[in-house]
Amino acid sequence: MNFATEVAKNLLQIKAIKLSPQKPFTWASGLKSPIYCDNRTLLSYPAIRDLVVEGFIEKAQAFPSFDVVAGVATAGIPHGALLADRLKLPFVYVRAKAKEHGRQNLIEGEIRAGQKVLVVEDLISTGGSSLQAVEALRAEGCTVVGVLAIFSYEFPVATESFKATNCQLETLSNYSVLTQVAIDSAYVSHEDQETLRKWRQDPALWSTQWQN
Repeated sequence: MNFATEVAKNLLQIKAIKLSPQKPFTWASGLKSPIYCDNRTLLSYPAIRDLVVEGFIEKAQAFPSFDVVAGVATAGIPHGALLADRLKLPFVYVRAKAKEHGRQNLIEGEIRAGQKVLVVEDLISTGGSSLQAVEALRAEGCTVVGVLAIFSYEFPVATESFKATNCQLETLSNYSVLTQVAIDSAYVSHEDQETLRKWRQDPALWSTQWQN
């Protein structure tokens, strides 16, 4: 079993990721989806938490050297902090928007122009929040070596967005691996495989079939 498969298997087992092609979930955006992912769940499982951190340490070697780890608020914060702790590196996190009080920080923690930063995220969907954090760090004069995440839905729009902003992306596992694990373990049926494939290609269009 390769590492991506092992991660996907564990996320399914603890229900950090749930698949339900026949009774889809409703995302905050209102879209219907056959998958729901909340990787914060794995923080409650020390063995899986350690597995993810070890995976991050290994995957981090795919990037140029860096001297700061930055988590994307909010879900990327604990995973980034765990990685920074293991690597004995400084940690900061990037808010979705600046605070409206105090120093009105967008980036929390000490960051300096010229530093090389690895951004850590829990989940890549469209890539919007991760790339927003990348741009915030670049605006401070930092060099972002790339983004490291636990899981990606592998949306084409995300692939194009990371390419357009010249930002390297690495993930521990992804949607293709997850769906194969789900089929092999009878978590979903073979008939659901095509449904899951169509959703990933065009989530908005897939969602319309569930509208009243």
